[in-house]
Amino acid sequence: MRPFFKSWLTICLLLPLAAHATNREQSLPASFSGYTAKSHSSPTLATNRTEPAPVISPRERSTKAAIRSAALKSSKKTSSVAVMAPNAKQSNSVVSRALSAVGTPYRWGGTTAGKGLDCSGLVKYAFNGVSEVNLPRTSNAMAEGHGQKVDRKDLKPGDLLFFNIKSRKVNHVAIYLGNDRFVHAPRRGKAVTVDTLKKPYWNSHYMVAKRVLPKQKEPLRIVQR
Repeated sequence: MRPFFKSWLTICLLLPLAAHATNREQSLPASFSGYTAKSHSSPTLATNRTEPAPVISPRERSTKAAIRSAALKSSKKTSSVAVMAPNAKQSNSVVSRALSAVGTPYRWGGTTAGKGLDCSGLVKYAFNGVSEVNLPRTSNAMAEGHGQKVDRKDLKPGDLLFFNIKSRKVNHVAIYLGNDRFVHAPRRGKAVTVDTLKKPYWNSHYMVAKRVLPKQKEPLRIVQR
């Protein structure tokens, strides 16, 4: 084989090996750290991300403030509504005058002890000496439009007791004396007498009680603005 051909063949065989060695030995860039960053966030980072606070519009804020204010006023109004305790002197006057009429014959429409009394007439007669109290003529009107409702456990002498007899509406009234006793004018043929709520008849027909004595004057309140 000629020397020229041998040289050319040797060069052709060695050139690919030299190129491969050159690529393998090629150095990496100095900035390369061996870590390839991902384009999306890791699950841990997404979990710990802080959510933005909800945006409340001015209209929503004012509505919530109005609701809180209304609730506060309602609670104050409820707490301030309490049955006033009767004035002892006035209560005694009503009870004494009513008891003085015991034995007076029942008279429908009667308002005086001399001529006779019916149930509401007795109440009007007993309250004649109490100022600032002007009760209506009938028991039903007394129950509907006057005084403050009183729970049975909180009854005091001078409170009015209302009953329904042969009707669903109030049609009888009496004056409470204490210890479940009351004074009233029962019906035709009877006289003003003292009775008790412990009797099944009166207990079953009892409806409501009202306190109609004048309220004690409340002190003036200074409102700060």
